[in-house]
Amino acid sequence: MKLRAVACLAAACMLVACASGDAVKTRPAAISKLPPLQHPVDNPSTPEKVALGKQLFTDPRLSGSGKLSCQSCHYRHLGWGDALLLSRKDDGKLNTRHTPALYNVGYQHVWYWDGRAPTLDLQILAAWRGQLGADPAKVAATLNGVDGYRSQFVAVWRTGATPDNVVETLAAFLRSLVSDNSPWDRHEAGEAGAVSVDAIAGEALFAGKGRCTTCHSPPYYGNSTFFNIGLEHGKTNPDPGRYNVNKLDENRSAFKTPTLRSVAQSAPYFHDGSAATLKDAVRYMAGGGKPDPDKTPILQPTGLSEAEIDQIVAFLKSLSSTEAWVQPALP
Repeated sequence: MKLRAVACLAAACMLVACASGDAVKTRPAAISKLPPLQHPVDNPSTPEKVALGKQLFTDPRLSGSGKLSCQSCHYRHLGWGDALLLSRKDDGKLNTRHTPALYNVGYQHVWYWDGRAPTLDLQILAAWRGQLGADPAKVAATLNGVDGYRSQFVAVWRTGATPDNVVETLAAFLRSLVSDNSPWDRHEAGEAGAVSVDAIAGEALFAGKGRCTTCHSPPYYGNSTFFNIGLEHGKTNPDPGRYNVNKLDENRSAFKTPTLRSVAQSAPYFHDGSAATLKDAVRYMAGGGKPDPDKTPILQPTGLSEAEIDQIVAFLKSLSSTEAWVQPALP
C-alpha cells in the first residue's frame, strides 16, 4: 500500500510538473518567418561544405599579408559587422564605407552598399582580392599545402582547393548566416511573454505612424532596393552610391536598404557609420533626414516622439536571433 501511495504521489507530481512546464515543453525549437533559402543548383549546401567555409572565413591565410581574415571585419557577436566606423583593408588603407552586416546575405539580390556585385560569388571574389589583398591562385596553392585543408576540399569538391571552389565554399557558409527564431518571431507564433509591451507598441508604430515598412517590410525587414536618405548632403565629396553603378539620376547617393534582423547587434549604422546607436539611427529616419535635393521623396518627418522612438527601438531589439557561435579549429 505504501508503494502504491508513493507511486500515485510521483505520478501526481509529474502531472503538475508537466502542466506548469507546458509553455516550455511546447515551445518550438526554432521558428522562422523566412522562406527556405534557395541555393544555386551548382553549389548546393552540405554540412561539410559549410564547416569548411567557416574555417576559411576565420583563417588569415586567405589574405595577402596572412594577418587579416574575413572575420576581421565580420564578427558574430557584432551582428556580423565590426563595430567600427570604417574598417581597414589588408594594406592598411581605410574603407570609404561602413562594414555591412552579413545576416541573411543569401536572400539578397545584389551585394555591396551600392549593389555593384550581381552575385554573392562575385562579391566574395572582389572582397578577397580587394579587402584581403589576396592573389586567389596563391592562396589556393597555400591551402593545398595544408593536409587538413586538402583532404576536406577533396571530400567536398573531389579536387583540391581552387580560386573558384574557395569562393563557392565561402558562399555556402555565408548563406548559413540566417537571423530568425527571434523573440518577435516567437511572439508572432503565439509564445506568451516572448517580447515586452514596448516592443509590441513599437511594432505598431513601425508599421503605422513611423512608416518604416515602406522600406523595411517583413519578413526580411529590408530588401535590395536603394534610397537616398540625405546622409551625403553637405559633404565635400559626397558618395555617389548606386549612381556609380547605373548612372540613373534618381540613384544619386542612394544606398541599399539593410535588413533589420539582428540590427541591435551591429552598431554603428548607415553606409557611413554616422549613427552611433540604434536610437540615433531611428531618430534620424523619423526626422526625415537631411535636406538633400536628391533625397528619396518618401522619406519625410514622421512626428514620432522620443518615447515612441524608444518603443520602435524595443521592437527592433526583439528581432535579434540567438544562435550560438563556436570558433572553428584551423588545420
